[in-house]
Amino acid sequence: MKKHYHKVKEMLVELIPVTLIVLVGFLVYAFMQVSVLQENVVSLSVELASTTEALSRNTNQLTQNIVDLRDETIGISDTLSYAQQNIDAVKTQIGGVEQTVGSISGTVGDLQKLAETDPEILKKYSKVYFMNENYVPAHLIDISGDYLYSVVNPEQFMAEAWPFLKAMLDTAKAEGVEIYVKSAFRSFGEQQSLKSVYTVTYGAGTANSFSADQGYSEHQLGTTVDLITTGLGGQLDGFDNTMAYKWLLGNAHRFGFVLSYPKNNDHYVFEPWHWRFVGVKLATYFRDNNLNFYDVDQREIDKYLINVFD
Repeated sequence: MKKHYHKVKEMLVELIPVTLIVLVGFLVYAFMQVSVLQENVVSLSVELASTTEALSRNTNQLTQNIVDLRDETIGISDTLSYAQQNIDAVKTQIGGVEQTVGSISGTVGDLQKLAETDPEILKKYSKVYFMNENYVPAHLIDISGDYLYSVVNPEQFMAEAWPFLKAMLDTAKAEGVEIYVKSAFRSFGEQQSLKSVYTVTYGAGTANSFSADQGYSEHQLGTTVDLITTGLGGQLDGFDNTMAYKWLLGNAHRFGFVLSYPKNNDHYVFEPWHWRFVGVKLATYFRDNNLNFYDVDQREIDKYLINVFD
């Protein structure tokens, strides 16, 4: 038993140095690890400080960039606003130019329109103005037989005014009133021959009361017609007592026609059958103001020349 005890004691004695060595080694290792950790902590602290500083710098730079961007945005906004003002100013100028161009274009169009319109068609003939023997409307067309009282004698009318005459006769017929053309365009020579016949038949004084001399007849314009209706035996006398005449008094102005020689006019006897095309606007003006063509100053009439075919 003692022997065993001494043996254990010897083993313990032998283990103590080893244990001490291991313990010392562990302590050394632990110390080394602590040193490494301390170094790492220091290094991390340095890196953190550096990162924090960099982040702070970046934050400051970003803030400055935002401020600069805002200033630039304000500048751009101001520039855009200024540009818009310039655009608006340019638009205003363009609008003014367009208006001016439009006005010029309208003026040119009006001048062109007037240049293409025969200035004779609104003149006061019938002992006032004179047409020479060579005057003939530029565009004459044959009136269709459907609109003539007699197809034996062909009649012509100014082409530009024909649509208005046709519309008037068609409208009257649609409303149960028959109106036909008895006489239309007459040349200088035809009027001269007709006046000679009237002079021989009725005498010069009487003939002058109802028939124009050559060069003074509205028929030479190609815009004037003598109208007739059924029931008169082909005669013009009594036309003022017909439904056709009453219809014309109420509607002819809508198609641009006026009665040239109403009752008590200063030129010829009352001719209810004699109607002249002067344009819708002028005819309506006469109708609304109860005026006669030959009672109005020629300068006032000429203002309607540009619209005569409107």
